[in-house]
Amino acid sequence: MMEKMSEENMEEVTVLEAQIERLQAEVAALQAQQQDNQKDITFHFRGQMQDAMSYMCGQKEEGEKEKLLSRLKEEVEELEEDLKQQTQMNGISLNSCFTKTLQSSGRKQVQQLCISGHCSEGVFQVEFQLSEVKEGQGTQRTINDLNVVMDASNLQNFSSFLSGVEESRDLLLFFRTLRTFSDRCDDRCRTFQHFQEKYPSVVSLPAGCRSEVMTLNHPELPGCVLFIHWSVEVSREGAVTPKIELVTKIPDTALQLFPSQAVGGATEAFQSLLRILGPEAAMEAVIMAISLSQDT
Repeated sequence: MMEKMSEENMEEVTVLEAQIERLQAEVAALQAQQQDNQKDITFHFRGQMQDAMSYMCGQKEEGEKEKLLSRLKEEVEELEEDLKQQTQMNGISLNSCFTKTLQSSGRKQVQQLCISGHCSEGVFQVEFQLSEVKEGQGTQRTINDLNVVMDASNLQNFSSFLSGVEESRDLLLFFRTLRTFSDRCDDRCRTFQHFQEKYPSVVSLPAGCRSEVMTLNHPELPGCVLFIHWSVEVSREGAVTPKIELVTKIPDTALQLFPSQAVGGATEAFQSLLRILGPEAAMEAVIMAISLSQDT
């Protein structure tokens, strides 16, 4: 009986030892991978940042700690200033960037990247695989599996465009179009705010200054409302086009006070003003007409 138990214990010990050896091998492989990643990170930095990263990766003597950390701080401050200037120039702010190495060999490296940020009020997240293949003295980079996610408020404008970008894997087109779209939306917001502050008795923004609709009310005609609908459309190819329309809401009682032809032609007349005067002047002409009518 004792011999049988001893044999079973020996078998169990053997199994455990094999498992321990496998775990040790896995730990060694992970440590080697971590060291390779650290060396790779160090390779991509230059100057003071490379020295600091070399220390962090265990490639420098302990006595250089304070000096290297000081250099690292200076380098980070310089990078932050560069990032601030880049943000001011292109209008795009990055909140996070995560990188995971999927494949690394002598000639080829494949990384999974996830970048999130915002451009004005537009929030985005971009995921893609970046492949780098060394060819002679240069490196060829390609993007695969591009996936772009936008906040819900802009999906209607961007849905067709995003599909095209994901198919073409054109990141530059995405960021360029996003910047242009955000600029046009900011123009609309500033214009709406300006008219609301200048003509508070006529202009209202029920959904806020970043909405597509500005409401014009005539105080002496309850229910008689004009809407300026200003949308920003994005084509599949990335063309950004503002579209401004005048929409009338006239109740039956008010229609009796106006010739039907004049009311029906308001939209066409506004489009003519847009072509001649431009958006701001055309909208102000309509607002002024309402303001003068209520003064009389």
